[in-house]
Amino acid sequence: MTKLALLRHGHTAWNRAGQIQGRSDIPLEDDARANLAQLALPRPWDGADLVASPLSRAQETAALVGGRPPATAPELIEMNWGDWEGQKGLELKADPNSGFRDIEEWGWSYRPPGGESPAEVWARLQRWVAGLSRDTVAVTHIGIMRVLLARATGWDFEGPAPFQIKRNRLFVLDLSNGLSVAEAEPVRLIDRPAE
Repeated sequence: MTKLALLRHGHTAWNRAGQIQGRSDIPLEDDARANLAQLALPRPWDGADLVASPLSRAQETAALVGGRPPATAPELIEMNWGDWEGQKGLELKADPNSGFRDIEEWGWSYRPPGGESPAEVWARLQRWVAGLSRDTVAVTHIGIMRVLLARATGWDFEGPAPFQIKRNRLFVLDLSNGLSVAEAEPVRLIDRPAE
């Protein structure tokens, strides 16, 4: 049974400000970096393949918790938020002309202006997921995690999601028969062992 563990990158200044990052290469905050340096992947995930999005916030998160440089996979880059990138979600939501919708009202085909729909994100992830032959930790972004967890749980981007994506936790998927949730609860990162 091949498993894929998804980990969201650490906090950035844009996360704290409520700005939509998308593919902007915003670095980790210093406090996130310090926190992640104290954490590690639990067994058996410490021996799994380690892959990250090409964006620096994901690569650095992977290196800090994995203790080694990750491989990169362009398929893991964050969803393209198009014209909304860099803007604040609350401000877009308050503007009736923006077209902004909460993610729970998207369906698979809704696309931010100039961006990607969840269906388009899945189209670029599908082949990458199918090519995995070893247990893998993928350090990536909330948009990518939502799409993979939606496929695994049957959520259709309508109504509340049946999962809550938190940081410093591995969301484990089973790839042996399509895509399904392998562990009901996310697996917490552990405190880095003393050297």
